[in-house]
Amino acid sequence: MDRYQRVEKPRDETSISENEIRITTQGKTRNYITYAISLLQDKSSDVVLKAMGRAINKTVTIAEIIKRRVAGLHQITTIGSADFTDTWEPLEEGLVPLETTRHVSMISITLSKTELDSTSSGYQAPLPADQVKPLVEPEYDGGLVISVCFFFA
Repeated sequence: MDRYQRVEKPRDETSISENEIRITTQGKTRNYITYAISLLQDKSSDVVLKAMGRAINKTVTIAEIIKRRVAGLHQITTIGSADFTDTWEPLEEGLVPLETTRHVSMISITLSKTELDSTSSGYQAPLPADQVKPLVEPEYDGGLVISVCFFFA
């Protein structure tokens, strides 16, 4: 494919609802978690995490962390796929333009404080209370604030 270059297509600008978070491989996991928790605490009773391709693993991890920080979250997971057609134009004369089709996996995880359809095949009930450890903000009394981070491999 080094004798071809991909033709960029204009992207469809679809509107994103306020409670929808689209996870990418480049975004920081911590930022997604913080934003989702703030939505659940302040603005919305549910959050929808969406991802495609290589970002699916990160999305599942984010959902599991959020469920362990916010008590009583119901979950529905849906999976699917989409086909994308790429057009390649030749860089040398004598070659014909090519079209390739990619089959990309998708996931959508809905986390809700209100009960969801428990008959859905992707439904998961809330975690037991002993498995949820609420996120605690450090208190500031005018002195030094020390933050402790734990990293899991």
